[in-house]
Amino acid sequence: MAWDYIIRGFSEAIKMIDDPYVIEIALRSIKVSGVATLMAVAWSIPPSVLIGLKDFPGKWLIKTLINGLMGVPTVIWGLVLYLMFVPVGPLGSLGLLYTEMGISVGQAILITPIIMSIVVDSLESIGSEIKELALTLGADELRASFQVIMESIGGIILAIIAGFNRAIAELGIALMIGGNVYVKGGVYNTRVLTTAIQMYTARAEVSIAIALGIILMGIVLSVNLLSNLIRRWLS
Repeated sequence: MAWDYIIRGFSEAIKMIDDPYVIEIALRSIKVSGVATLMAVAWSIPPSVLIGLKDFPGKWLIKTLINGLMGVPTVIWGLVLYLMFVPVGPLGSLGLLYTEMGISVGQAILITPIIMSIVVDSLESIGSEIKELALTLGADELRASFQVIMESIGGIILAIIAGFNRAIAELGIALMIGGNVYVKGGVYNTRVLTTAIQMYTARAEVSIAIALGIILMGIVLSVNLLSNLIRRWLS
């Protein structure tokens, strides 16, 4: 009986995958998490390269902090950002609460330590050997560092993909900062895949929850496949 319930849910879900409402939520999720990934890349790659290529006092402490931030629960980030973005909060004047951009900013903060950790590890894993070889062959410091970055491009791509996948699969920040707002034809809708799945599961509307879940998994798997193809092409 239980299996019939699940099978029926999947059967009905397949019919709903091309529903305009479902597609709208999926596209909004890609947009919000894509913007979050771009922001995180913009402010995390430069310091990650510096940390990965240079030796300086306190480097271990910075790396420990980055790795520690990876373990902060998303609900904590959501709470902190809510207190910052609420109208009476320090950043309330920006009007980010219950907006797509607010979710993107929150997701960008969440995935920053993930991207930084992978990039730093990738650079350090091959940095010394490649850099010494480049210097031996007559390259200056700048060119040697550039060569290390090029050799680590696969790891950098992996970091970006991991960040996007973490962002689009995130629930706590999307729910607390976005509010799961949806008004048909509205301009300021913030319902994304994860918040919609949570809502429909709580309502026991299993079919639409499964349809959204299938799309979410499809996006994640497609992005991973694209990442592997790009890394294979570059290698």
